[in-house]
Amino acid sequence: MQKNKKRERVIFSTKGIVFMALMIASSIVLGKLLAINITTMIRISLENLPIILTAIALGPIAGGVVALVADILGCIIVGYEINPIVTLGAITLGVICGIICKQRTLSKKWTMKLIIAVGAAHFFGSVLIKTLGLSSFYLSNYDMGFMTLLLIRLCVYIATATIEICIVSLLLRNKGIRKRLLNVKRGNDDEL
Repeated sequence: MQKNKKRERVIFSTKGIVFMALMIASSIVLGKLLAINITTMIRISLENLPIILTAIALGPIAGGVVALVADILGCIIVGYEINPIVTLGAITLGVICGIICKQRTLSKKWTMKLIIAVGAAHFFGSVLIKTLGLSSFYLSNYDMGFMTLLLIRLCVYIATATIEICIVSLLLRNKGIRKRLLNVKRGNDDEL
């Protein structure tokens, strides 16, 4: 009970809210404005990178909140139809990554945990749930079956997850960035 209250204080500290707002904005820019749209259902982007960073820094609740707000605001800004199943997939990604990466310190030597976290988060959130949401809304417009779409999106997200793991690993190897993430994680408002 005490631990949950401390985590809530960190998430809703000034530093936590500002960090989450920056990650939401980054996710929208990376996912909606800088994405490579191949079809309506297949888009190559790094929109989940800020969600992953939030989940690592602040945990599963913050990762899910950033994913929720970024998906809804991004759809509104770009004019996409809001798909609740796709939004659930984004939330799932943030929550799974936050649960697996939950630890007190951000050490340089936790690459395997990062690979498992990002891989599992993308598999369940991006590949399974989002593909289900996209297929229920758009598959009738394309001459493609669900399994074909699933396999295409699996390949896209294997590549995307690999790139995101490399970027996050590089960021966490930087002492300055790691120190800033730890300050956000601790909720130190005096060091803004």
